[in-house]
Amino acid sequence: MMRSLFSGVSGLKSHQTRMDVIGNNISNVNTVGFKSSRTTFAETLNQTLTGASAPNNPTIGGTNPKQIGLGTGVASIDMIFTDGSVQSTGKNTDLCLSGNGLFIVKQGNNTYYTRDGAFEFDAVGDYVLPGSGLHVQGWLREADGTIDTSDETKITDIVVPNGQTIDARQTTTASLTGNLNASSATGTTLTTMVEVYASQGQHYSIPVVFKKTGTNAWSYKIQDNWKANDGTTATLAGTLSFDGDGKSTGTTTSTLTVTLTNGATTPITITLDTSKLTQVSAESTEHVEQDGYGAGKLLNISIDNQGIITGTYSNGVKRQEAQIAIAQFPNATGLTKSGNNLYQISNNSGSRTVGTNSALGVTITPSALEMSNTDIANEFADMIITQRGFQSNSKIITVGDEMLETLINMKR
Repeated sequence: MMRSLFSGVSGLKSHQTRMDVIGNNISNVNTVGFKSSRTTFAETLNQTLTGASAPNNPTIGGTNPKQIGLGTGVASIDMIFTDGSVQSTGKNTDLCLSGNGLFIVKQGNNTYYTRDGAFEFDAVGDYVLPGSGLHVQGWLREADGTIDTSDETKITDIVVPNGQTIDARQTTTASLTGNLNASSATGTTLTTMVEVYASQGQHYSIPVVFKKTGTNAWSYKIQDNWKANDGTTATLAGTLSFDGDGKSTGTTTSTLTVTLTNGATTPITITLDTSKLTQVSAESTEHVEQDGYGAGKLLNISIDNQGIITGTYSNGVKRQEAQIAIAQFPNATGLTKSGNNLYQISNNSGSRTVGTNSALGVTITPSALEMSNTDIANEFADMIITQRGFQSNSKIITVGDEMLETLINMKR
């Protein structure tokens, strides 16, 4: 009889734990990136009254053991690491992660992992979780302009300094693209502007005149007597030829030389490529693309679905500044919750693998957040079942008490 009382108590405790888990799931129904949990029960020890006996053919058959269970206990509390719904926010620094992966954040030497992508840049340009100030980890742009995502040791705090500037870049190459109208009469001229930048950011719009000299033949040069306001001059001369299909033939490069008068002793030498130019019977659309630009200031930041952070500058340049690192675990459900939507490595999570989202098969949705994966309908159903289980176990204790009372009253 006492066994039933203790079984009832164990049932009360287990169902109370299950109710605690359900309550936590429901309370976090609107927590960004929250992963719900479930509780499983298991039978505890059994008291064996008699053991099993083997058959003794043909005299007598075997008998099963006689055992009395001693109640239930919590077998496990399992985190359910399924994806939550994607909620668009319109904020360009928010990120939603889908698949088996987590963002990496750090505070000093302490490393954490999270599905909460509600990031933003602070006053100095650190990319952080604003609620805790933890730094988001990733790879920064190298001096040569590339981002080396193959080296895990280069993962660091992502920082894009607020108001940072980009130095001017001198023009070294230019490409003439578009079309020259094949129907133009011999002697027709066209003027195209070539934008040239010096190393100190000086900008010159240099007019280049194209003249049709015959069938499938053109010449080009700097407009006669052109000179910039500061006295800078330029020289360029070349010819163009096309085959019957309108494709460029013959020499497809020439040299544009810009002589500065601002104290520079070495002229700017620019290689002009005309191989992409065509000549068909259509409107002339020739234009020049070049690789130089003036100094610029950071205007805004954007993040794409590869986790690449791109800065847009006042000079029109778009430059990749950093790329977000993603961590993946063999057993993500084995991670230890640390509060504030953070996880840490445990003995059963396995070692992390770090890479880009595409390398790990994880999807990043910019300007969105992952919603909680708590299923309200399921939680309410579980809550009803848990309540009934709790009531049933309390009834065991009540009935056991009444039976003990009856036994005691026998003496009276």
